[in-house]
Amino acid sequence: MLTFFRNFFKTKIGLALALAFLVLIGFAFASMDVSNSGAFGGVAGGNSVAVVGDEKIGTADLNSAANNALQRTRQQDPEATMQTLLAGNGLNDVLDDLINRYALIAWGEENGLRAGTNLVNSEIRQIPAARGASGDFSTDSYNIFLRTNGLTDAELRQQIRTSLFFQQSILPSVYGSKLPDSIATTYARSFKERRFGAIATIPATLFAPQGDPTDAQLNKFYTDNRDRFVRPERRILRYATFDSNALGDSIEPSDADIAAYYRSNGDEYAARELRSFTQLIVPTREGAQAIAARIKGGESFAQAAASAGLRTTTVDAQEKAEIASTASAAVADAYFAAAQGTVTTPARSPLGWHIARITNVDSQPARTLASVRGEIADQLREENRQRGISELAVNIEDRLGDGASLSSVAEELGLDLQTTKPVTASGSIYGTQEQIPEVLRPVLNFAFQADENEAQIGALPDGQTFLVYDVSDITPSAVAPLAQIREDAIAQWRQVRGEQSAKAAAERIVKRVEGGQSLAEAVAAEKKNIRAPEQVNYSREELARLQNTRVPAPIALMFGMAKGTVKKLEGQGDQGYYVVDLDRIELEDLAENDPLIAQARSQVGQAWSAEYGEQLLNAMRADVGVERNPDAIAAVRRQLLGEPN
Repeated sequence: MLTFFRNFFKTKIGLALALAFLVLIGFAFASMDVSNSGAFGGVAGGNSVAVVGDEKIGTADLNSAANNALQRTRQQDPEATMQTLLAGNGLNDVLDDLINRYALIAWGEENGLRAGTNLVNSEIRQIPAARGASGDFSTDSYNIFLRTNGLTDAELRQQIRTSLFFQQSILPSVYGSKLPDSIATTYARSFKERRFGAIATIPATLFAPQGDPTDAQLNKFYTDNRDRFVRPERRILRYATFDSNALGDSIEPSDADIAAYYRSNGDEYAARELRSFTQLIVPTREGAQAIAARIKGGESFAQAAASAGLRTTTVDAQEKAEIASTASAAVADAYFAAAQGTVTTPARSPLGWHIARITNVDSQPARTLASVRGEIADQLREENRQRGISELAVNIEDRLGDGASLSSVAEELGLDLQTTKPVTASGSIYGTQEQIPEVLRPVLNFAFQADENEAQIGALPDGQTFLVYDVSDITPSAVAPLAQIREDAIAQWRQVRGEQSAKAAAERIVKRVEGGQSLAEAVAAEKKNIRAPEQVNYSREELARLQNTRVPAPIALMFGMAKGTVKKLEGQGDQGYYVVDLDRIELEDLAENDPLIAQARSQVGQAWSAEYGEQLLNAMRADVGVERNPDAIAAVRRQLLGEPN
């Protein structure tokens, strides 16, 4: 049932915009990458794309934010390009994110909200990846965290600062918002409705022309639809792997190392005695002595304890020092003075008087260096291996950072340097179904962010193997020349022409139905042999049972229409059109305590909260003032798309 609410928000009578905004808020303010400001040389239109209050958003900020947005998009669609990102209103969406962030901070500062250095430092200390082995904040771990996530300290601090302002302003406005009962009941009642109608499918292939276009038609189609023929970015990677084998014999401990370890850990190898016992703690000395006397008189330890209303506890294999630390030195002395099987003399600790029966005595002789040599050698060897491979990785990282080439590093370590064929961001070899070597999969995203010949190093998931790699050649995403894709362009021309004709047919059918014909009659009037409409009737509860199955688009449209109306709907990917005719709606009664009401209150309430947040952000923007520079925005767009200014 809850799944259907989520699908329901995609319909016209849902709250799609509000839910989308809720996602936008969390995404833009909790995880938005923040770029360094600065001049954007060579771009016309000025250095500012917008002014929010007194703060300018530079062209460099927008350029960087767009590239960061593309990287995030590629996490869902690895072959996404800048062209697809900026299609439609994409760049304005990115700019809106920036404006919202600037407006949030400007409004917060004007109204007394604070996110100072100490608070930001406190948040940084809470980052798990910034803590060392001791669990405390570690500068080294923090720097590794920044490098791994491609951030500078300033960028991370700005992200945290923005998030803190968000928590102080937006979150309180949406937290605990409650959907009115009347609205919750209205949405819950909609689950009880059943809709009856018909759906006609008008495939584009039915209308696609069979012949080829003229050269003029094809050239115009290619020019008008260049985004359809964008080839993904391709990169050639060079790489090599190494592990502790690269350390050679350097990890082998020397005799002196083994002896020094033996001396510094002498307590571990010294003779020791472990004792197991059953003990009893008695409040008074007299009581403890009385119980000890009964045990010596023939009662079992458990019987003597039970007669006094007490219970025994059993402890296994403890050294004298352990007992002294958990009880007292006097108790430890008493326990280690008694022979196995005997009862100890009562001894006092802060908890009371202890008596015990010694159940086992394990005397272990001292272990000589010769007897533990192999054990120590193995331990030191593993420590040397871990330290050595880490130091080697850091050393290589430093060298690469100083400009050393991948070839020189590989030659020095004796590594086998391998080269891939051109690969795409999805991990496939360009033009084939072949996939990249699995060893490259963990670093693929980083490889598509690196500059050419900029060598990198990364740890593989096993934590024992490292990968050094670089990008030896980059072929940017670009529109393919028509001569190379002529057949594909002709196929798409046919498909689009068929889509256009299918749209015209759908409009004719809609007009006939609005004129009084049934949908079946309107479809039959077409010259093309279109399949007869499918009669459908669904309730919202039935759709909810589809669980994770996506509700078909024509059905979703039918649940957003008014009774007695007819609408056309474009299919996905130039596949044609649907014509949806809604005949009637039947509504069942809803009980006052129907659980659907509570579900509606919870699910729709999320969109209600998002609406509060959206209105507050709009008010913030209006309060601080926002001005855009269309010329600078257009210049950034051209630069991102590689178009001349």
